[in-house]
Amino acid sequence: MKRKNPYLHMGIAAFFTICAALLFYDTLFGSRVLLHIWQQFLFAVEPILYGAFIAYLLAPVVNFFERTLFSPIAAKNRSGISTLIRAGSLALTWLIVALVVYLFLSILLPELYDSVLQLVGSLESYYYTIVGWTESLLETFPEVEQLVSGQMNDFYTEMVQWLRKDALPQMQVMMAAAAGGIMSVVNFLKNILVGMIVSIYLLSTKEGCAALGRKMVYCVCSQENVRWVMRGIRRADGIFSGFVRGKLLDSLIIGVLCFIGCSVLKFPYTPLISVFIGVTNVIPFFGPFLGAIPSAFLILLVSPLKALYFLIFVLVLQQLDGNVIGPMILGDKTGLSSLWVIIAILVGGSFFGIPGMFFGVPVCACLYCLFNFLLDVRLRQKNLPTALDAYKGREPDEKGRRPEHPDSSGKP
Repeated sequence: MKRKNPYLHMGIAAFFTICAALLFYDTLFGSRVLLHIWQQFLFAVEPILYGAFIAYLLAPVVNFFERTLFSPIAAKNRSGISTLIRAGSLALTWLIVALVVYLFLSILLPELYDSVLQLVGSLESYYYTIVGWTESLLETFPEVEQLVSGQMNDFYTEMVQWLRKDALPQMQVMMAAAAGGIMSVVNFLKNILVGMIVSIYLLSTKEGCAALGRKMVYCVCSQENVRWVMRGIRRADGIFSGFVRGKLLDSLIIGVLCFIGCSVLKFPYTPLISVFIGVTNVIPFFGPFLGAIPSAFLILLVSPLKALYFLIFVLVLQQLDGNVIGPMILGDKTGLSSLWVIIAILVGGSFFGIPGMFFGVPVCACLYCLFNFLLDVRLRQKNLPTALDAYKGREPDEKGRRPEHPDSSGKP
């Protein structure tokens, strides 16, 4: 048997080490070529990522139609019907999606547009309303009132002068920026359209995609680690599917209930407030505050009494969501305490903004499960208990038992 040359392995290792060092230096101090290549790659596969996310959201709907509506047909016909069942389930799923989009565009979007126009047209009157409130609140302190009123008048005057002298002459620049914004919207819509096509393909071949993923796991991992890797993937899928799909459905229900309640109570800017409440509700913990405070301020400018009623209505709605709707849809999918949820939202939001605040919770839950798994494995190797209660109070003995706890025989 021919002996392998050790210098060849040393040369290959040295080559890759030098390449890694050069890439690391370029990323930190150079032109960041690797970062530009990564950004270009993400830009190229952006439609595919949209399609994968859409397929991930719609997969339970497709499975529901296949199990309920088409299962009797599949039982009677044993051959050649699987393709028809998948096609019918996909058609019904996208029919529901099209119906929801049509209702949004035909009913909610025009009223939302009217609410925005009404808000923009009332900015000046709202300014004078705030000035009147300030003067009435500070009428017992004339010096403070004069100072605050002077500052507000100066701010208003400077804003008008800026609009006349700076904003209008720079209209060409603003139009160019608007054109860039329009192109961004067009590019986003194009990516969504391509993503929809990709999602249809992924949904129609989802069993094959899952089999390919399992094949890659078996190829990369050793035989004894495959079971743990597949178990971790199933756990991560349970966390993400339960949280992402459940939270989106929960926010949609809250938005619809808010629209119905605000319409019955005749609050101003009902469509705008309902959309804002529903969208911000996807953010755990901080979402209700982010949606309720600005909405209450808008209503306060129109009617202080209605603003008070709105705060009471939002409080009741959030109690309904937290105690009835949320537990029914979400349950305890993440397994995180409130402290870890807050940490995940703050860290995710600081790095990735609003998407980070939303996806930070399931990512933190997956990392928390991985940490607990590695911790339990290490404790089992040391023949120590894995339950958290075993480590409360005094330190355990060499067998992992606390002196105040009974041993395995039941004796104290």
